[in-house]
Amino acid sequence: DCERCQCHSEDKRTAILYTLLSQNLNHSRGGRSPAHQRCLCHQRRTVCLRTPHVTCQAASNVLVKTISFMKNLPSFYLLPREDQLLLLDSCWVPLFLLGLVQEMVTFEVMETPAPSMLKKILLNGQSKRQEPERTQPTLAAVQRLQCCLNTFWKLDLSPKEYAYLKGAILFNPDVPGLRASLYIKSLQQEAQRALHEVLQPLHPEDQGRFARILLISSTLKSIPPALITDLFFRPVIGNADIVELIVEMLYEITDRQLAP
Repeated sequence: DCERCQCHSEDKRTAILYTLLSQNLNHSRGGRSPAHQRCLCHQRRTVCLRTPHVTCQAASNVLVKTISFMKNLPSFYLLPREDQLLLLDSCWVPLFLLGLVQEMVTFEVMETPAPSMLKKILLNGQSKRQEPERTQPTLAAVQRLQCCLNTFWKLDLSPKEYAYLKGAILFNPDVPGLRASLYIKSLQQEAQRALHEVLQPLHPEDQGRFARILLISSTLKSIPPALITDLFFRPVIGNADIVELIVEMLYEITDRQLAP
């Protein structure tokens, strides 16, 4: 619990100034405790990319390849437009993460610099006219993401395995509101069958690999879209809606990349 956190006792170098400023800010915010203003707990510590220009460019390239994968599937374009959009909204994150794994995109994060408390006090009177602060990924959330990616890297999938697994993820008949759910289910079964068949000559001694791949791939769906957007794309697109940009890329733009 953040309220019981003792992390504020770790650094006493600026205790007097911190106390004076935080009392002022606490009063202006209606009695919020300093612990709620900035907690250094592991679960709540916010982070950002250490090299955003490099990582965001790599993420942009992966996103473009992810959209190209969808564009090159005739079976996807045979679906009603409404179903295409529902599948896109539901599946773009796990497909993007699978692309990160396939392209071996690694990244490091660092703690988000703390906002100046003096600046907060001076600008407190203008807060109503300011845009709301953007959310920041937490260290715990990023570590869960990296653990998920590391688990996939250990599988060492072949290009064919990646391709069929992407199809099995994209054609998800359980997405609510689908008009052609039965057809989509048949497409998913076809992709899973192809994945199972390609595994036999590649890994004849590993009988549990197929089930293990499907199980680990299900963890990709547990990664929140907001985390992926804030971490990899918010520095590029600002407050724009990432799904709207992806839809534009899918239907109107074929070769454009997000420019940092």
